[in-house]
Amino acid sequence: MKHVIVIPDLPSIDTAAKDFIAQTQGHDLIAFYAPMGAGKTTFTTAICRALGVEGDAISSPTFSIVNEYRTKGGESIFHFDFYRINKTSEALDIGFYDYIDSGCLCLMEWPENIEDILPEETLRVCINVGEDGSRTVSWED
Repeated sequence: MKHVIVIPDLPSIDTAAKDFIAQTQGHDLIAFYAPMGAGKTTFTTAICRALGVEGDAISSPTFSIVNEYRTKGGESIFHFDFYRINKTSEALDIGFYDYIDSGCLCLMEWPENIEDILPEETLRVCINVGEDGSRTVSWED
């Protein structure tokens, strides 16, 4: 089934994140495919906020590769940024399989850099930028 969420502007992102969470229940591995500047980190931040992570605790893991956040309920969320990964072995060196096998929500940016080790059950989500600056978030399950 194809799913589409349109985010017309930045003030609408929190509502879109809540809709996304409701529609992707049961998926723990979520990979975001989008060009630079499309809003992967901004949308991930909105998802984490909607799940109860304190907003100031969320940041891009561009240099650390992975950040762990905690919801108010104490659940872990792992946020990956594979932009700087040049070889799959670099993802394996940080314990990638330990994270994705944890049962915790894993939100991944730049998954195309580790495509060959992504599990089959990974939900692949595309973010496209409209000419008017809107964002379209789409996926199939």
